[in-house]
Amino acid sequence: MPADILFDLDGTLIDSSPGILASFGRILAADGLRPAVPLEAALIGPPLAVTLRRVSGIADEVRLAGLVEAFKQDYDTAGYLGTEVFPGVAAGLAQLAAADARLFIVTNKRLVPTRRILEALGLAQFFAGIHTRDETEPPAASKAAVTKRILARYGIDPAQALFVGDSGEDAAAARENGLRFIHAAYGYGGAGIAAAPDAVLRHFAELPGIVAALSRRAWATTGHP
Repeated sequence: MPADILFDLDGTLIDSSPGILASFGRILAADGLRPAVPLEAALIGPPLAVTLRRVSGIADEVRLAGLVEAFKQDYDTAGYLGTEVFPGVAAGLAQLAAADARLFIVTNKRLVPTRRILEALGLAQFFAGIHTRDETEPPAASKAAVTKRILARYGIDPAQALFVGDSGEDAAAARENGLRFIHAAYGYGGAGIAAAPDAVLRHFAELPGIVAALSRRAWATTGHP
C-alpha cells in the first residue's frame, strides 16, 4: 500500500453543499441580491471569491470583498454544521490508517472551517496533516502548489503516493506533482476530468481495495513496495 494518500475534501470526503449553499443564500438575501446562477452543488470547489463572484454576479471588488467576509462569518458559525460525510468515509479512512498509510488533506476550503468540520465529524484523527491554500501568507496560488509543499514538508515520494479527488483541479494537482490520481466519481467535479485517472472510485468503501491494487501494480512495475 502507498505510504501516503492525499485527499481533496469537498466532494471527496464530505458533502458540504447543503451548508455552503445555505450560507450563499443568506448572505445574498441580506445584501438584497438574488443568485445570478442556480445555487447547486456543481458550484462547490473553486476558491471562495471566485465562486461568490459567479453566484452574486458582482464585479465590484469592494462589494465582493464584503460578501466574502459575510460568507466567512455565516459559514464559520452556522453553515459548516450542515456538512455531511459521504457513505463509507469514516470506515475507509480508519482501514487505511490501520494499514499504516499516512493520510493528508489538501483543499481550497479555508483552514478554520476545514478543521471545524473534520473535528465535528470525527475525521480529524485520521490525518497526519491538514493543509489549505490560506494557511500561508500570501495564500498558495493553486492546489498544485499546496500539494508540492506537502510533498516537501513530509518527505513524500510521489512514486509511493496517491491523490484522491473529484475535480479537474485535483487531477491537475496530482499530475503536476507526479502522483497517481483516483477520481471520486460521486463528487461534484466529474465533468472537469480531462485525462483518464489511474482509477475510478464510485463508492468510498472501494478505496482500500483500489489502493491495494495500485500498490501491486507499482510493485510489478518498479520492484518496490
